[in-house]
Amino acid sequence: MKLTVLDPFSPDQPFPDPENALQEPDGLLAIGGCLSPERIINAYRHGIFPWYGPDEPILWWSPNPRLVLFPEQLKISRSLRKTIRKEVFQLSYDQAFAEVIEACAAPRQKQDGTWITEEMNEAYTQLHRQGIAHSVEAWHDGNLVGGLYGLAIGQVFFGESMFHRKTDASKVVFAYLVKHLIDWRYQLIDCQVHSPHLASLGAVEIERRDFIGRLRTLCNQAPGKQAWQSL
Repeated sequence: MKLTVLDPFSPDQPFPDPENALQEPDGLLAIGGCLSPERIINAYRHGIFPWYGPDEPILWWSPNPRLVLFPEQLKISRSLRKTIRKEVFQLSYDQAFAEVIEACAAPRQKQDGTWITEEMNEAYTQLHRQGIAHSVEAWHDGNLVGGLYGLAIGQVFFGESMFHRKTDASKVVFAYLVKHLIDWRYQLIDCQVHSPHLASLGAVEIERRDFIGRLRTLCNQAPGKQAWQSL
């Protein structure tokens, strides 16, 4: 199967059908194009996201199956619930987007580099300015110790990356996000690909066709009016 090469000067160029994505590597669909807001939003609406390394062209993916969390199915362990009750962290959203994405981009243990390139950082920061990309933060003694960021389109939150500098910080941030998403009438959280961390919080795998079918409806339904309003 041949990869589609996207024109960098045509952000409205349609993506190929995700069902035509490669099986190896799983979900690779297209190459090239640009990271304009229009291109990125169009991609997410169709179950596609960019993911590539610093020395690679832009690669677009739609893996099968897809890891998702239905907000009402969030699992909070006894130990995590205890941490939340203790109020170890001060929590916020959209207060430190630049710092969160920089922290997510920092190399992790046993990793040589990052997939959040400078180009990706700039693209998602622009989406944040447009009110589409959002961050959630955990603070301890005035220091940023955990967080995540992603895109909000309709009643879907598309998670991108998270980090922690203190035990359970990212899990507490995620639980805080889910609580608000439920209050704001969000129906689905995209977690992209399987990870034990997210599976432990209740994320499950569904077929790509099912996922994209849900996006067609949910991305066109407005969340609650209070969604992402200033604290």
